[in-house]
Amino acid sequence: IAQAITELRQTFGVCLEYVLTVISKRKDLPQIARSTYYDALARPVKGIKHPELTSKVKEIYQYHKGRYGYRRIVLQLLKEGWQVTEKQIRYLMHKIGLKGLRRNKRKYSSYKGTIGKLAPNLIHRNFFAIRPDMKWYTDISEFHLNGEKLYLSPILDGCGGEIVSYAISRHPNMDLVLSMLNKAFAKHKALNACVFHTDQGCQYQSRAYQRALELHGITQSMSRKGNSMDDGLMENFFGLLKTEMFYDQEDKYHNLQELAKAIEEYIKYYNQERIKSRLKGLTPIEYRNQALVS
Repeated sequence: IAQAITELRQTFGVCLEYVLTVISKRKDLPQIARSTYYDALARPVKGIKHPELTSKVKEIYQYHKGRYGYRRIVLQLLKEGWQVTEKQIRYLMHKIGLKGLRRNKRKYSSYKGTIGKLAPNLIHRNFFAIRPDMKWYTDISEFHLNGEKLYLSPILDGCGGEIVSYAISRHPNMDLVLSMLNKAFAKHKALNACVFHTDQGCQYQSRAYQRALELHGITQSMSRKGNSMDDGLMENFFGLLKTEMFYDQEDKYHNLQELAKAIEEYIKYYNQERIKSRLKGLTPIEYRNQALVS
């Protein structure tokens, strides 16, 4: 029963109290208390020879709210000194019914044709950088909640994927973009070698945006028209963020203020706690700090 409840929570993105309330209203279903549910989760599963490892896998999975699949859980275990393999953890997670969240794809576009000055593509899908502040990326993502919209505009560093700065607003206008830039410029001073890549959205063709980059010695780069793969790094981040804290979880948020707070908390978690396979088990901040001293 506990495993079935866990699967319902993962599938529909609902809290435990909601599932237990629904079950309590059905006379044809066995009743289960909150304490009984957690007690059942803590018990070792039959056929699993390593109860301590099973308990640790559950702990990591629940702490990260189902965002970690078996590969990232393996990296976290190795980081903490466990000797495990991907095959072992994949089998264990299958045995106890734990699955990582899967992505959906929806995209907001700010493209309105050529309304300003376009920049050449200097990235050519060579997204990653060996040092921080060499390659920056940005885009705007749209969230729909209860008939209203919220927009997120972040800057992502190509070195370790860190979110350098971000702004959240009800409107995808220049104030949103310039607020994001000002926050980034306040923390990062030496940007003369930085290439800043975007799509051809109207905000990035504007003179205000381009002037802000020029004042800080940043070189502008733009994707080719109709080539979404040129913006792969930003699309990957938005897909990750929405899958792990928004898609199929909209019922968690009663208004845009709650959603904005959740986005802020996720970005902090993403930067400081969420390890990456590409970074060999480091978080974006850990990787940045390592790159700066190497």
